[in-house]
Amino acid sequence: MLVTSQQQLGVLIACVGTVRVWLKRDSGQYWPSIYHVMPSPCSCMSFNPETRRLSIGLDNGTISEFILSEDYNKMTPVKNYQAHQSRVTMIQFVLELEWVLSTGQDKQFAWHCSESGQRLGGYRTSAVASGLQFDVETRHVFIGDQSGQVTILKLEQENCTLVTTFRGHTGGVTALCWDPVQRVLFSGSSDHSVIMWDIGGRKGTAIELQGHNDKVQALSYAQHTRQLISCGGDGGIVVWNMDVERQETPEWLDSDSCQKCDQPFFWNFKQMWDSKKIGLRQHHCRKCGKAVCGKCSSKRSPIPLMGFEFEVRVCDSCHEAITDEERAPTATFHDSKHNIVHVHFDATRGWLLTSGTDKVIKLWDMTPVVS
Repeated sequence: MLVTSQQQLGVLIACVGTVRVWLKRDSGQYWPSIYHVMPSPCSCMSFNPETRRLSIGLDNGTISEFILSEDYNKMTPVKNYQAHQSRVTMIQFVLELEWVLSTGQDKQFAWHCSESGQRLGGYRTSAVASGLQFDVETRHVFIGDQSGQVTILKLEQENCTLVTTFRGHTGGVTALCWDPVQRVLFSGSSDHSVIMWDIGGRKGTAIELQGHNDKVQALSYAQHTRQLISCGGDGGIVVWNMDVERQETPEWLDSDSCQKCDQPFFWNFKQMWDSKKIGLRQHHCRKCGKAVCGKCSSKRSPIPLMGFEFEVRVCDSCHEAITDEERAPTATFHDSKHNIVHVHFDATRGWLLTSGTDKVIKLWDMTPVVS
């Protein structure tokens, strides 16, 4: 777990069983200022730079809260929350309401009052939560879980109401990111895709973004430039331009024969017998959604406005209709050169922090591409 401090040029790191604060010295190098041992392995972390409040989730279900000194050289314990029966998976501190939101491996979402430490309420999810976001204005909480479902709850002071659930990924949700200005929710998944859900538009619009070759590990959003940063388990970092008018991918149509040449598919025994022809394998055009055979969809093309930055199968007629302007990329691709596990983006400085399975932490200056 990684976060950066805006007051100090520092990095906060929660490792297995320890919390460390690294400060940038005059030499330009980072040196540890705090090394704090926790009673149980750390599983997640949330830091509020305004109050210097550090909330740490532990494997035993406890959330431990600390206040960091102004010079970031001391951690003072504040309180512990017995939030979950097992590992804490996500934490978010809401300064405006003085709430601590959390999810656990016990499939429970809970929120506590940070002033009194009192548990205010809870909700049981259908699977272990792996993504958590909150909208302060409407008090809606978004929970993504390992089954691929996203749950929206309306929170009150001591109770919550289920608003809706929706599902668009074929794999589990691995990350969520909320844009309170445009009122859209981004979800990343182990199915390698990112989906943009138009929550504020109330039209059920969902835009797919396909640009990763491995599961999406983390999402960050730069509101001032309307750019989404997605990081994959293979080390790929994709910066998406969301300030373009994107298109929904069409639903795949069902048919017993090719919708271009009318050749039967291999399960259409009647037409195969009547026409004395061998059945063909079914494919789908990613642009129009029609069911087509391999001969009628032999071409490949990127369709960036539909979220396909890589070349995908399209029917021959759609391939001819796609213009060079429509093929222009809407994302840039970068290689972090390590398998990313955790990410934190500091929008103020344009810094991106990544940690990988190689136990290396990298600090990236993203201003050349996020500006």
